[in-house]
Amino acid sequence: MVRRTDVTGTDGVRLAAWEFAEPPKGRTEADRPPGVLLLHGLMGRASHWAPTARWLSERYRAVGLDQRGHGRSDKPAGGPYTRDAYVADAEAAIEQLGLGPVIVIGHAMGALTGWQLAAKRPDLVRALVVCDMRASALGAASQREWSDWFDAWPLPFATLADVRKWFGEDDPWVERPNPSRGAFYAEVMAEREDGWRPVFSRRQMLHTRATWVYDAHWEELTQVRCPTLVLRGLDGELGRAEAQEMVRVLPRGQYAEVPDAGHLLHYDQPEGWRAAVEPFLDQLAEADRDDRGDRDDRDDLGDRDDREPVAP
Repeated sequence: MVRRTDVTGTDGVRLAAWEFAEPPKGRTEADRPPGVLLLHGLMGRASHWAPTARWLSERYRAVGLDQRGHGRSDKPAGGPYTRDAYVADAEAAIEQLGLGPVIVIGHAMGALTGWQLAAKRPDLVRALVVCDMRASALGAASQREWSDWFDAWPLPFATLADVRKWFGEDDPWVERPNPSRGAFYAEVMAEREDGWRPVFSRRQMLHTRATWVYDAHWEELTQVRCPTLVLRGLDGELGRAEAQEMVRVLPRGQYAEVPDAGHLLHYDQPEGWRAAVEPFLDQLAEADRDDRGDRDDRDDLGDRDDREPVAP
């Protein structure tokens, strides 16, 4: 089952939200399945989360959002592609879809959006998974490297096989052949009259990226009060020392890593990804059960206190 629901983001931007499996059915509002919002990274799309959404749907309502400028969502020529716009879009999606309080699982840019949203609206975010996103400023050199990389793309690609080969083997950023990386980028290509081109504007991606690479985001991490898992691939972009420092500054941070995984760890190492995330989700579920048990105990005590005393 794949179901698309359009929601309205800030400035009226139309956003495509996707459910890739049927969620478990709650009998009443009180036992409806908890919500999970899946936020992809720069150049990604919600479909990259499909395998994750399917196993999550065993006990959650999991929704992937095509963020503005990506996937099937609107790509306004004039933007805005600011941090505030992305955060407000996620906020609107949670409220319009009735997901909150939600678990946000974000990759790269989506992880940054997640922790900025959690800092801004703690009432909407009950837990957070930060996947391979740095809190440090990356600087102007990083932005120039990305601009040069975009210029190196041999567009248009004649076939999807050419897409897979270039991004999986020939791309100068690839250290060793990586078929899953080729498959990842094949999912964000569309056929045009002259060949295969990205579904996004590379110029808009650079504008989007420019809104975070020059700044550090440590202060916002300190404002995230919900349980947060910081997760990295051993060969990813987030180093172990920085990840552990992120955990230290988070009020309720935890750390995990996926071996034999790079930046796209949720996509190219789905089993290792699930093995790292699921224990964190189990902890949340156990805490929820404990909370419900405590409430039931208090209700029972209240019922006993309200009874009329028995005459001797």
